[in-house]
Amino acid sequence: MTAFVLQRLIQSVLVLLAVSVVVFLAVYGIGDPIELLVSPSASAAEREALIRRLGLDLPVWQQYLTFMANALKGDLGRSFVHGVPALQLILQRLPATFELVLLAMTLALAAGIPLGLMAGLNPDSRSARIVMASTVLGFSLPSFWKGMMLILLFAVWLGWLPTAGRGETVSLLGVQTSLLTLDGLQHIALPALNLAIPNLALIIRLVAAGTAETMTLDYVKYARAKGVRPRRIVNRHILRNILIPVVTVVGVEFGSLVAFSTITETVFAWPGMGKLLIDSVYQLDRPVVVAYVLLATLLFVTVNFLVDVLYAALDPRVKLAGEQA
Repeated sequence: MTAFVLQRLIQSVLVLLAVSVVVFLAVYGIGDPIELLVSPSASAAEREALIRRLGLDLPVWQQYLTFMANALKGDLGRSFVHGVPALQLILQRLPATFELVLLAMTLALAAGIPLGLMAGLNPDSRSARIVMASTVLGFSLPSFWKGMMLILLFAVWLGWLPTAGRGETVSLLGVQTSLLTLDGLQHIALPALNLAIPNLALIIRLVAAGTAETMTLDYVKYARAKGVRPRRIVNRHILRNILIPVVTVVGVEFGSLVAFSTITETVFAWPGMGKLLIDSVYQLDRPVVVAYVLLATLLFVTVNFLVDVLYAALDPRVKLAGEQA
């Protein structure tokens, strides 16, 4: 276990280093933020002063080394636009994104596992065929189009839910959340549903395929031949085996949604990290973009590590790297 952890830590550091180089160079090449930050009426002296203050007069390699030296101290730079530390700006938006993704994945799991089991246990039934056909739409329809259709249906035509914003929030352990107020739940319902739809389709297909495959295994046939109740077979033998791919998908998708729920947050004007990223790209706010991508990479690395550990916990046959069989 120790060797596994050390190996993953070294890999994580190398991944973060490679990502920092690529992102820094990519952001450096997409435009000049001074053109957006400086007023057209500003003098040449004011322009040069701002360039020096932001460190943009240095060569790109020196800017990168300065950034990495500060990053090792926990300083990921200051936003060009907002004038505050980039990390602080991102962390302020994190609770909004986290609660949105948490609700979306909860909805996907709560509906996806039962529907997938139903489709896998009775693949030839009419309801199973309808469910599996519906998953194709969940995969194929673009997120921005689904978001606009949800707004049109539930907000414009029916008038049940608001179209944008986070709504009323309350403080929970010093963190603002909209999950504990009725107005907040009404505002989060549509963006959470929009995020949940593709993951719901993915979970249904994974569970249905895993269930159909597990039903043909010898130990399941033996349990049925012994007269074990179908409910017990599903809970003890089928569900536990199909949870391994589900855990993998949920872990990876959770990290992916936290990092890049940009389309949904933009469509519903949800004040989360994804909308911050889009705004920062438009404004050429380099420190925020680089800090965001590095934090997203760190999140993916952490989630993948936790998924590997859960693999071993769910299935003793899975051996961690470095563990002796």
